Amino acid sequence: MNEDFSADLLTLVDEDGQEHEFEILDVIENDDGVFYALLPTFEDPQEELDSEGYYIFEAIDEDGEQQLAEVEDEELINRLSAEFERRFDEMFEEGEDSEE
Repeated sequence: MNEDFSADLLTLVDEDGQEHEFEILDVIENDDGVFYALLPTFEDPQEELDSEGYYIFEAIDEDGEQQLAEVEDEELINRLSAEFERRFDEMFEEGEDSEE
């Protein structure tokens, strides 16, 4: 059986016009909005080891177009981080169960 496990990638453009590629780790939709956990991609594996982890972005509607913006509310970031971490743990546990 050949299963395709390729990463879901997206490219964001910062305010300086520089492109940055991210892997979508997970998406949460709740009463506060839609939030993405994004992991930067790197060509050099050492850069990945030195990275600080994933980023949380919020999907916002700007002029009828979906944009992603960094979440700046510290309390919201803490709640979302806890939720993403819980979900990552569940995904990891499921992966371990299927290997047995």
